[in-house]
Amino acid sequence: MVYSVAAATLTVAAPLGCEAPPASGAAEASGVLVSGTDEEMLVLEVTAANEVVVRLPRVEVGQGITTAVAMMIAEELDARLTDVRIPLADARRTGNQYTGGSSSVSSLYGPARQLAATARARLVTAAARRWRVPAHTLRTWNTRVVARDGRTATFGSLTASAARIRTPDVPSGPKPASRHRVIGKPTTRIDARDIVTGAAKYTGDLAVPGAKPTVVARPPTLRGGLVSLDDRAARALPGVHAVVRLPGGVAVVADTFHHAFQARDALRITWAPGPLVPLSDKEIRARLRAAVPRLGGAPRGSTRVEGEFAFAFVSHAPMEVLTAVADVRSDRAELWFSTQTPMDARDTVAALLGLRAAAVRVHVVRGGGSFGRRLTFEAAVEAALVSQAARRPVKLMWSRDDDTRHGRMRPAGHHRIRADLAGGRVVAFQHMTASVGESADESGLAARTGGARPLPGDSGLYDFGRVGGDSAGIELPIPIGAWRSVDSGTMRTAEEILVDEVAAALRQDPVAFRRATLRGKAVRAVLARVAAAGHWGRALPAGTGQGVAVHEEYGSAVACLAEIDASDPDDPRVTKMVMAADVGTAVNPRGLEAQLMGTAVDGISTVLRAGLHIDRGAVREGSFADFHYARQRHAPLEFEAHILPSGGEPGGAGELGVPAAAGAVANAYARATGRKPRNFPLDF
Repeated sequence: MVYSVAAATLTVAAPLGCEAPPASGAAEASGVLVSGTDEEMLVLEVTAANEVVVRLPRVEVGQGITTAVAMMIAEELDARLTDVRIPLADARRTGNQYTGGSSSVSSLYGPARQLAATARARLVTAAARRWRVPAHTLRTWNTRVVARDGRTATFGSLTASAARIRTPDVPSGPKPASRHRVIGKPTTRIDARDIVTGAAKYTGDLAVPGAKPTVVARPPTLRGGLVSLDDRAARALPGVHAVVRLPGGVAVVADTFHHAFQARDALRITWAPGPLVPLSDKEIRARLRAAVPRLGGAPRGSTRVEGEFAFAFVSHAPMEVLTAVADVRSDRAELWFSTQTPMDARDTVAALLGLRAAAVRVHVVRGGGSFGRRLTFEAAVEAALVSQAARRPVKLMWSRDDDTRHGRMRPAGHHRIRADLAGGRVVAFQHMTASVGESADESGLAARTGGARPLPGDSGLYDFGRVGGDSAGIELPIPIGAWRSVDSGTMRTAEEILVDEVAAALRQDPVAFRRATLRGKAVRAVLARVAAAGHWGRALPAGTGQGVAVHEEYGSAVACLAEIDASDPDDPRVTKMVMAADVGTAVNPRGLEAQLMGTAVDGISTVLRAGLHIDRGAVREGSFADFHYARQRHAPLEFEAHILPSGGEPGGAGELGVPAAAGAVANAYARATGRKPRNFPLDF
């Protein structure tokens, strides 16, 4: 731990996923005891105004991480939650600023609580020395230190003296879970009012001086090239400031987005077809199927249950479209945008601009959804290049059509699974898969900003004897990106469908079969909870059905029970969904419930209706009008989330529920219709 005081502010910093230099030296004249902590650590400040501030090295994209961290801090400090503020940290030179992999709460839980506990110990010691009483006789409550005789002092009034304390007079470790009063209590988001009143600021809301609205004309096909450009008509329109060529299109800078879109549409452009033009869905799916590794030999005397499953490309489709503000000068650059990888973004932008990384400052802004989309930062790269060329600040926005037709997407994949049965049980299980990987375009931008590659599945959830799997891929010039739940969202879905079919082949109930074969205690417990809460096996009308599925990942377990009305098999509706999760310590059960609700919608969408078609090198869908993500009328009429009480460190939750939700919906559809679902979405 290191600590410092500046401008009457107590600052305590904890290393977070990096090696930080130890505190050394002192500059008493300036009041700063340690410098550089913001660049290396999770930093907590207690201001003279009695406000607790933690600059968070993660991004808030709707998942509620700012609320969870505020609860950790409030718990250990005994502060009022309303006194805790969680701004997002700028990109740093070292450390861990990655937001993804359902890792934020688990990675911050220890450091954040230790940070606050250290600050509390120093504040209590400062009060004890001021009042000349034993420190152990004092307590903390509502962002104050309280003495037995009734005297109180705000944390803010103690900051200057607390920062000078090297060794506190009371223990500085986190509380045991038995003393938690905030952690584990269902809590409304600390930013809820700002979100619903419009006070929350997203990149598009920022008023950076001089930043002009900017949009980009893009080719009709993926990775299409610019052959010729006539921009005379566009430049002649009112409000137009610049037209800039980019590797992926032509940008227009104007006074308003209205002017920018008008000028974009006035550009006369000849495009070269992209390299994917010879291919459409049929050809891509055929290549994927051919790429799947061959299944190995079956045990002698066994019978088999097998299936092949195809999954379409899927857009991330965050509600807030990609937007970035950039102000590039000859010797420095400053950017504002929502990003899950701010340090990578800064380094990439610096290299493209020919600047030192230290000369590029990235301000991380809250995002209106992500689901993996903001792991890459194409809009920021384009904004920086346009600002440099136009010699002025710009606010560049991707339209919904831009992101749907040219943005990152979950890769299409093909799965081949076989379960070998003998003696009334599964004696071998194999899962082979092939997925689309991305080949870089000529500019190399795709290679710089990331992508996804296929990985083998984890079929060890069940006691299925000899378990094996392998993966392969085909490379295509398609912008691939990590989509919520990444590989598990398709792999577990396919496996859970086959598990139902294995149970049927063995003439066993799907829930009873899972209970008998699941390896883990936690996953069996969540399955039992949804089966009981969802009244598994109850009588249902013809054309309706129940389905279950489970998943275990990120140190957590989840189960889902779905009910579907498929009396019209071509227009099914999920009517009820019950989910149960064990994530270890659930910092905010209300936030976890919201996460599960979101994954339920993801599962419904990607199984029933949401997919992207490739037609001769172009993405067919362009907006929510034809990319059919679930809307209110597709959401279940009943939804329940059960959080199982569990001790230990927090596990991951943000991506956890997608595979179980998708698998349960697919299995419910199968039981309601008698059909075996094999292609997703079902209406593809």
